[in-house]
Amino acid sequence: MGTAYGGYGGYGGYASYARAAVGATTALLALWAGLYLLLTGRGERFNVGGYLLRISPYMWGLYGISFCIGLSVVGASWGIFIAGSSILGGAVRTPRIATKNLISIIFCEVVAIYGVIMAIVFSAKIAAVSGERGFSRSDYYTGFSLFWGGLAVGVSNLICGLAVGITGSNAAVADAHDQQLFVKILVIEIFGSVIGLFGLIVGLLVTGKADDFAAGM
Repeated sequence: MGTAYGGYGGYGGYASYARAAVGATTALLALWAGLYLLLTGRGERFNVGGYLLRISPYMWGLYGISFCIGLSVVGASWGIFIAGSSILGGAVRTPRIATKNLISIIFCEVVAIYGVIMAIVFSAKIAAVSGERGFSRSDYYTGFSLFWGGLAVGVSNLICGLAVGITGSNAAVADAHDQQLFVKILVIEIFGSVIGLFGLIVGLLVTGKADDFAAGM
């Protein structure tokens, strides 16, 4: 028991050292870049506002689509990892819980499906640029709405995947102890899976009034 605890503490110590090293390296690089720009008389190049104004609305839209699908997949995979590890571990001693608790894995996978569907819906508003032209206010509105809509969907699905995974993990452990607890915890898991639908609805509302990029060409 002491050896296991010591091993866990050693792993935690290495992880904390790794996080500290990454943070210190990032801070040193940022300090070096700032001092270089300041001492060479190029401090005005560090202009966040100017950088944001120079970003194409197409880039904002693609950022939103990337966040939508990326965060959704991360949330789904994280939830599957949490729930799946508990199901496999509990099934070693109580094999009957393996098939019944696969519904938790399905709930987690649905989170990724939400992200894929919304990414397809958002990408329908983006078309290739034909010719040289400036961007209108409608283009910027579309880009911003796609960005924030995709971010809302992605973050909601990320939290939803974690909620479903943690609840599914506890459902597997509870089911292994008492079969009557499974249905009660399953109700909580269903409420957790609805969080992803909230993000999906908000994403549709945010981008609903945005015109397609191709419409302004």
